[in-house]
Amino acid sequence: MENLSAKELKEKLLIDNKNAGLRLTDAEIESAVKYCGGYIDFLNCAKTERLAAQCSVEMLENHGFRPLDRNHRYKSGEKIYYLNRNKAVIAVVFGKRLLSDGINLVAAHIDSPRLDLKPRPLYEQGQIALFKTHYYGGIKKYQWSAMPLSLIGVIVKKDGTAIPVNIGENPCDPVFTVTDLLPHLANEQHKRSLKDGIKGEELNILIGLTPFRDDDESEKVKLNIIKILHEKYEINEHDFLSAELEAVPAYPAKDVGLDRSMVGGYGQDDRVCSYTALTAMLNTKTPEKTAVLLLADKEEVGSQGNTGLQAAYFRYFLADLAKPHGIEARDILSNSRCLSADVNVAFDPTFPDVLEKRNAAYLNYGVTLTKYTGRFGKLGSSDANAEYLAQIRALFDENNIIWQTGELGKVDEGGGGTVALHLANLDMDVADVGVPVLSMHSPFEITSKLDVYMAHKAFSAFFK
Repeated sequence: MENLSAKELKEKLLIDNKNAGLRLTDAEIESAVKYCGGYIDFLNCAKTERLAAQCSVEMLENHGFRPLDRNHRYKSGEKIYYLNRNKAVIAVVFGKRLLSDGINLVAAHIDSPRLDLKPRPLYEQGQIALFKTHYYGGIKKYQWSAMPLSLIGVIVKKDGTAIPVNIGENPCDPVFTVTDLLPHLANEQHKRSLKDGIKGEELNILIGLTPFRDDDESEKVKLNIIKILHEKYEINEHDFLSAELEAVPAYPAKDVGLDRSMVGGYGQDDRVCSYTALTAMLNTKTPEKTAVLLLADKEEVGSQGNTGLQAAYFRYFLADLAKPHGIEARDILSNSRCLSADVNVAFDPTFPDVLEKRNAAYLNYGVTLTKYTGRFGKLGSSDANAEYLAQIRALFDENNIIWQTGELGKVDEGGGGTVALHLANLDMDVADVGVPVLSMHSPFEITSKLDVYMAHKAFSAFFK
């Protein structure tokens, strides 16, 4: 290398840190923009985990996927799905190789931070009707006040009748909101820490003012609200006890920027990875190894519960696939590879000090490969091994995928986790791959269209 110039040496030996907007052709950029049109539509129809599961199943069925038959021995090219309690989805395209050779799994989550109604939410105070809430996942509580909210979910009556609720998404619908103090009277509130600017028990949703006018009973505004709900849904106050109702931002996802280079919207953590992995699965024909997509619930609260990834349903599903072939689920798992498809934090020039800039992810620099997540001393991380990372590097480079590395902040700043550790515990090789996000966990998150498209390409290459 003695005769190489400094420029030639840099090209040969150093990482090429170049914006994807300078590396892609005009045609590729146009493809990314077009692809993100479908992504924005998905964000707008999938604002809760139930709606995301429903939209995903509809897309799978439209592409020839059929429900799992536990007694069928599937052959290469066949396509199936499994819906777990209307909140989690598994999809499979069977490959050319034996199941005992393992699967290529992409696992994302379809739940996002939000406000859940409490079991007894409806009350009246000061002749105003409100709903009590309990926030779900890690949020900055003040971000959820003084903004329009939709109410989405399901009410299940004692006889098992499920009543879907979706108020606020139709342009003709009313919306709801959490109120905040005017600055003129907020002297005491201003003394609070930012974390407690709005407290959890202050996240009360304004729902009505009109009193029932027929007699002298108390709580007449509350009575009028439950009367309206009874007329619309044939429910009473007891039915809230068996309901799952979520308050989410009422506005749609939109293009962001004068150049329309970004997507802004609620729930991109982690529906950006869910959608890109789902569309990659839809385009997968007959892969070498069986391709599996897992869209899980409950990641934002630790993957607990029977729809979260600490539950047994995924292992049971693999056991059902394995049994007709005379093998066990462990024969599949130990030979499998996984991408934990979750977002990473993007460098924000307004708040640069929380990130170590050499190892941070940047908007417009491609999909992010993350060796470890966790917090402080890698607590809560699976920490992918070097051999597996080398395979992923090679895969991405061979398929002209623009990618970068990232981590969740400076070492002692904080951090976070993904589902990677739960899947690594099943004896799979796992690495985190996802899209960098600004304003993560806020009601309006930001992603780059080029990064979103590169995630789709990355998952497509992994499945094939």
